[in-house]
Amino acid sequence: MRDIAIYGAGGLGREIACVLKKINMVTPTWNLLGFFDDGLEVGTKNEYGEVLGGMNVLNSYIGSLALVIGIANPVAIQKIVSNIMLERIEYPNIISPDVKYMDENNYSIGKGNFINVGCLLSCHVRIGDFNNFGAFSTIGHDTQIGSYNVIMPSTQICGCVSAGDINFFGISSIVLQGLNVGHKVTIGCHSVLMTDAKSEYTYFGNPAKTIIKK
Repeated sequence: MRDIAIYGAGGLGREIACVLKKINMVTPTWNLLGFFDDGLEVGTKNEYGEVLGGMNVLNSYIGSLALVIGIANPVAIQKIVSNIMLERIEYPNIISPDVKYMDENNYSIGKGNFINVGCLLSCHVRIGDFNNFGAFSTIGHDTQIGSYNVIMPSTQICGCVSAGDINFFGISSIVLQGLNVGHKVTIGCHSVLMTDAKSEYTYFGNPAKTIIKK
């Protein structure tokens, strides 16, 4: 069993702990040591473990450690990763055992991704680093997802979509076929994106329209 910790002891971090348990039921793999969290006191407990400390404690950790980021904020994910100084930390992809692949041999994925229960990945999907895929999301064929994206539950991204970095896809949002999503884009919950999304803009509605630039 390999030692692993979760950065973020909130709801998403606890869901990651649940998926680690599911993985261990299939193949014993992970020994969850606990959580790192800058907003909670050391020793704070939830039903899956306790807070070990914040960034300073993590950066002084001795020994080998795998880490998964349990934060549902793209900007925060990027900041956390950039502040981790320990080169020996490993960033595995944590993928629920029930995730479905159209062709498991025809997709690529980087490091540090979390794919929650019930997701579906079509063929020739390319995924970067440190993305969080919410439960029951679907990623269509030939779609490219960059890094540091948060894809909330039941999001539907159709085929041939290209999404950049640090984007937030709200719960049950839809991105139609062949569109481009820039960087630092927010797509509101239940919104249907029918046009390309420009970087640093927020889109909301059906059809989704620009409502604000960050």
